Amino acid sequence: MPKTNAGRFFEDYQVGEVIDHAVPRTVSGGERALYHALYPARHALYSSDEFARASGLKGSPLDDLIAFHVVFGKSVPDISLNAVANLGYAEGRFLLPVNEGDTLRSSSEVIGVKENSSGKTGVVWVRTTGTNQHGQPVLSFVRWVMVRKRSANNPAPDPVVPKLSASVAASDLVVPQGLDFSSYDTTLSGEPHRWGDYEVGEKIDHVDGVTVEEAEHMMATRLWQNTAKVHFDATARPDGRRLIYGGHVISMARTLSFNGLANAQMIVAINAGTHANPCFSGDTVRAWSEVLERAETKAPGVGALRLRLVATKGEAFALKGDDGKYLPDVFLDLDYWALVPI
Repeated sequence: MPKTNAGRFFEDYQVGEVIDHAVPRTVSGGERALYHALYPARHALYSSDEFARASGLKGSPLDDLIAFHVVFGKSVPDISLNAVANLGYAEGRFLLPVNEGDTLRSSSEVIGVKENSSGKTGVVWVRTTGTNQHGQPVLSFVRWVMVRKRSANNPAPDPVVPKLSASVAASDLVVPQGLDFSSYDTTLSGEPHRWGDYEVGEKIDHVDGVTVEEAEHMMATRLWQNTAKVHFDATARPDGRRLIYGGHVISMARTLSFNGLANAQMIVAINAGTHANPCFSGDTVRAWSEVLERAETKAPGVGALRLRLVATKGEAFALKGDDGKYLPDVFLDLDYWALVPI
């Protein structure tokens, strides 16, 4: 009996199958320190226990995208070890803050499969849920992945393409228990702009850029225990280039968005996301945002903004061509909800 795991191929997935992913992960201040060093993140709620306590929490939780990356990483050996690319996200909801000392694990349900016209690959849709040591869900999201077939001659399963919501409704957003922005200090947060200062349709150029380095992206991918071959093995792609993990681009763009959205403190939903084009070492990532929607919440002083976050190596506010396709400079198109002081 073979002792090693070659990973699943497209033919190995069955709609309705639930896969429990191995190796639970206890998270600590180490993940926070490395996350802030790699990107570097600086939203006040995730940087200061005192700021978090003044906002009604027991202390500073770990960055929402730390939880996302850890839960995502657990799923990689079973879902995307043989992936060509991670294509997109939908119906992502952050359900509980993750604190130092929490132990995270994840499971995925296969909700769709469809072979590509080439017959060499197929797309697999899964809904992944991360839970803490108490069995409480901390987040869930749908993602779809292009996966190699074991053999182009193997028969394909009947196609099942799931129907996904265009966005998470504002009424379904989960605001952390106790969160209170009524005494919010904009001097400490870094910018004066509150919920009412943003208008639907407004676009923000986040100005700064960061050049992606090979060593940093590989360190980040190892940090999240993401074992997808295309990120590490230069022979896994015909062009001999290692693909930058899409989550690395998400975190980089989110960090760059601080300049203009410093008070968009917590991500509470990911409505949709597309990795439009591959990112490679040496590319310089820039970001811009568009305000899509505003909503109030029941929490004191807390509003929600629905934002489009675009990562690009090109010009701000350039997204698609006349043919409706993403421009080649665009890396990421992410639609998400964030909590902002009113």
